[in-house]
Amino acid sequence: MRILVTGGAGYIGSHACKALAHAGHLPIVIDDLSTGNEWAVRWGSLVRGNIGDRDLVVRILQNEKIDAVMHFAACAYVGESMLQPEKYFQNNVVNTLNLLASMREAGVTNIVFSSSCATYGNPQRLPLDESHPQNPVNPYGESKLFIEKVLRWYGEAYGMRWAALRYFNAAGADADAEIGEAHDPEPHLIPLVIQAARGIRPEVCIFGTDYATPDGTAIRDYIHVEDLAQAHILAIQYLARGGESGAFNLGTGQGYSVRDIIAAVEKLSDKKVPTQEKGRRAGDPERLVAGAERANRILGWQPAYGLDAIVATAWAWETRRLEQPLNLPYKEVR
Repeated sequence: MRILVTGGAGYIGSHACKALAHAGHLPIVIDDLSTGNEWAVRWGSLVRGNIGDRDLVVRILQNEKIDAVMHFAACAYVGESMLQPEKYFQNNVVNTLNLLASMREAGVTNIVFSSSCATYGNPQRLPLDESHPQNPVNPYGESKLFIEKVLRWYGEAYGMRWAALRYFNAAGADADAEIGEAHDPEPHLIPLVIQAARGIRPEVCIFGTDYATPDGTAIRDYIHVEDLAQAHILAIQYLARGGESGAFNLGTGQGYSVRDIIAAVEKLSDKKVPTQEKGRRAGDPERLVAGAERANRILGWQPAYGLDAIVATAWAWETRRLEQPLNLPYKEVR
């Protein structure tokens, strides 16, 4: 299949492109490179542009004879969404509506949507399965939930076929260390802890030490980015076979605290990680752990990587970035 990958120069999108290529499909990336990296587009072509440009997207869909869309392009930081909700609703909602309109005009009906566990809000029970009520506590989660609702109604009205993949915490890097996380600034815990262990940044901040968890820090379900990419391949193939539209959680079912992550990095590196304790961040639930049996049962998806492999691949990627600074820009934080 020929797949349009929106946001394919980003962290998860670039890994999905590699997985698509290895599965025999052809990814075509559209990315405005506002947060993505041109060097990450190594499998398939890149069109530099924004999905809000309807005419451009229609031309790509038609000229490239696109069979389906994987939609990653979005703003994705909970904390930022609390401060800049307009940015999140413009990019994640308005631009996605433009993308869907372009798909309808071009006659492309299948889409895999990058959703989030943030649509659930504060858990009423754990693990979180797809039947859990969706009550987002931040604009990021609200924007993702809105698009899930749009997809449902577009399916009813226009015959659009969709899979919404609700990620838990994406982590790790390509096993070959060809691509990985390279955000500026870096918001994610595992690369922050690794950089603190290496002395690239002075410390890692622990936001909240008074949660009702065993060590007082927030608990998350970390899922390897290659496992996420593989789920997208299975989902696009499922839709191509005529599978029923719906939402799927992607997680391991195992939760780890902030201090657990720090301990895992210290074990791997044999280095002490300097930390600074701070108050809780607005919009951060105490625990988020996935129930992902539906993806296993319907898509045939099973995560292959555990926490040790997540940390090891992330460490190897950070090592490559340090050794090849001209090819893979690395900004020191002081």
